[in-house]
Amino acid sequence: MSEKRVSGLGRTLLAMGAMLALVGAGPLAQADALDHLMEDERNTVEVFQRFGPSVVAISVTVRGERLDPFEGIPEGRIPPEFREFFRQFQREPQRPQPRQGAGSGFVIDDEEHIVTNYHVIRAALQDNSTELLPDAEIRVIFPGQDPVEAEVVGANALYDLALLRPTDATAVPDEARPLELADSDAVLAGQKAIAIGNPFGLRSTVTEGIVSGVGRDLPGVGEVEIPMIQTDAAINPGNSGGPLLSSQGEVIGINTAIVPGGGLGGRPGFIGVGFAVPSNLLQESLDELRAGGLTDVTSRARLGVSVIGLQGYPDSARRGLGLPSEGVMIVSVEDGSPAEEAGLRGAQFQIQVAGQELPAGGDLIVALDGEAVTDATALQRLVFARQAGDTVTLTVWREGETRDVDVELREVPRGEG
Repeated sequence: MSEKRVSGLGRTLLAMGAMLALVGAGPLAQADALDHLMEDERNTVEVFQRFGPSVVAISVTVRGERLDPFEGIPEGRIPPEFREFFRQFQREPQRPQPRQGAGSGFVIDDEEHIVTNYHVIRAALQDNSTELLPDAEIRVIFPGQDPVEAEVVGANALYDLALLRPTDATAVPDEARPLELADSDAVLAGQKAIAIGNPFGLRSTVTEGIVSGVGRDLPGVGEVEIPMIQTDAAINPGNSGGPLLSSQGEVIGINTAIVPGGGLGGRPGFIGVGFAVPSNLLQESLDELRAGGLTDVTSRARLGVSVIGLQGYPDSARRGLGLPSEGVMIVSVEDGSPAEEAGLRGAQFQIQVAGQELPAGGDLIVALDGEAVTDATALQRLVFARQAGDTVTLTVWREGETRDVDVELREVPRGEG
């Protein structure tokens, strides 16, 4: 992604123009070229200079298939000369019409692994797999380099992440250094955000803005709730999978989605509201991504409960029920789940507060293995960090008393935790 704010387009052109002025210049000339810039401008240019070579364009192509224009129409309803006319064309060699997609990615380690969004490469994959379709191809393009084919190492559909690796490791230029991950839990609204990517096919584009908000819910990204980072750094189609960087050049998020407005050629465009997957979710997923395969809701261990966070209860309701200030209430327990076997109890009745129905009388989960559970997303993340067969200790509040309950996690149908 003077005191007056510069528009997203203005910031983009400013940074691109500054970089063009540096092309072919030596180190001294580069330093001189930055002297006239304000401190904030100089920071953006330096971050782009240093880390831009690590950001790639990603091209996804799935070749099409021949179509029978009369498929499904009874033989007698089409004149014979029409069918013969089209058969003549079908006998001619035909170039299949490809489906194409594009995105961005960045180098994450010394093994030439490249991070991107799962949705960028999903169309090229076989169902429930990280294997490419027979007629699909994924290529990565480093700045100033020729395209090189890439394989999918692993993917995490939960958090919309994927890990690629070029089939030719020598294609990775020396200046493409691995990017460092920041602690996204420490990201603050208002801090600087720099996005690097390839919007609308425009290679190596940098935009700058701020973090507009943290912990944003955005349905449709990943298979579970993700506390997204919101930014006003311009993000457009083609930016997906690229890094959102701090002023230190550390990755605070992976650019993923926008609230669309009008764009080029009628395509979705940016209106100042973009979202990034927090870097801590990538950090948590890296070992699994490197191990390979697809991680989705069917491959994760679960408790087998649906829950609601107590932050959704008015203070008067919590006081009236004698509930603690933090935790999640179990709304329901799935039959045959680890939670049922451990004796956990769902809501027993409903209460009405200000016209809103809220579950009550269920067990409250206030901690998992000693780590506080503040909301449904926190519980979800703590459980997903474990594997099937792991035993976790839940701190459970029931009718004014707190006790520890050991639960062995298993793969069960999808729930909140």
